[in-house]
Amino acid sequence: MTKRFSYRDDPTVPDFDDSAPVAVMDAKCAICSWGARMINRLDRSGTVRICPIQSPLGSALLHHYGFKADDPSSWLFLDDGIVHTDFEAVIHAGRTFGGWGHMTAILRLFPKGVRHKLYNWLARNRYAIFGRSDLCALPDPKLQKRLMR
Repeated sequence: MTKRFSYRDDPTVPDFDDSAPVAVMDAKCAICSWGARMINRLDRSGTVRICPIQSPLGSALLHHYGFKADDPSSWLFLDDGIVHTDFEAVIHAGRTFGGWGHMTAILRLFPKGVRHKLYNWLARNRYAIFGRSDLCALPDPKLQKRLMR
């Protein structure tokens, strides 16, 4: 397990406001764009921010946690200085949002190893299955306010 707020000690990670959760995701992936819209819809607190992996901060956070920007499994959810990855991040995010977000707990029906393999398969094939999209071009002003560029 990584130390809480370990990225604060990494000189390659730019300083950022980490007082609220941050979802680090691929801004060119259609399923990630859908995920960003779901965050915008489900996070009624309006506090979760979205950081594209293509940004300097997103790239630095990925590198800090041992991912590469071109790694298809590179989806992070930082909350209270702790990093969550793959479907564990989805489950944690859903619990954070509450309400309909709790539906993500259904993923726990699958053993952790199966969830991990399923996530990696979906991540590797995300462009072929879901296509590409431009998260940063989504017109929703509320969603645009969440983006960290």
